[in-house]
Amino acid sequence: MIIEAGVSLTCAWKARSPALLAFGGDSAIELLSAATVLWRFSARIEAAAEKRAARIAGVLLWVLAAQVAAISLLTLFGHGEPEPSYLGMGVLIAALMVMPWLAREKRNLSATTGSAALRADAAQSALCAYLSLVALVGLALNALWHIRWADPLAALVTVPFIVWEGREVLRGKACGCC
Repeated sequence: MIIEAGVSLTCAWKARSPALLAFGGDSAIELLSAATVLWRFSARIEAAAEKRAARIAGVLLWVLAAQVAAISLLTLFGHGEPEPSYLGMGVLIAALMVMPWLAREKRNLSATTGSAALRADAAQSALCAYLSLVALVGLALNALWHIRWADPLAALVTVPFIVWEGREVLRGKACGCC
C-alpha cells in the first residue's frame, strides 16, 4: 500500500490527474486507517479504542471526499489539464485486481473478531477498488481519445459514495458492498 500510494501520488503530480490524486489520497488515507486498526488491536481498553478507531476511519473518508471534490472542480474549471499516465493506469489495474480480495478478507476477519474498525477498514479497501475502476476509466478516456475532462469528472463521480460511506462508518456501520 505504501508503494501504491507513493507511485500514484507521484504519477498524479506529474500528470496533473485529479483521478490519480483521488486514488493516491485514498491509498494514503487507507494506510492511516490500517494503522488505526492496528492501534485498535493493540489498545488495552477495547470498547473505547474500537469506537475511536471507527470514528477516525470515518473522518478520514470525509477528508478524502473534500480533497477529491476540490481538486476535481479546480481542474474542471481550467486550473490544470490532466495528461495521460500509463504507469498510473498500471497501478490502478493492479489495485483493481487486489483490493476487492483484500476488502473481502478484511470483512471476513471483522465478522470473526466483531471489529467495527476493521469493518470500516474493509469498506475503505472496497472504496479503493471502486476508485481504481473509476479513475482507470477517466485516465483511459483521456489517454486514448484525449477527453481531458474525463479524468476530473471520474474523480468527482466518487464523492457522493465517499461521503455516504464516511457517514455510515461514523454511525458504526459499514456498507454492505464490501
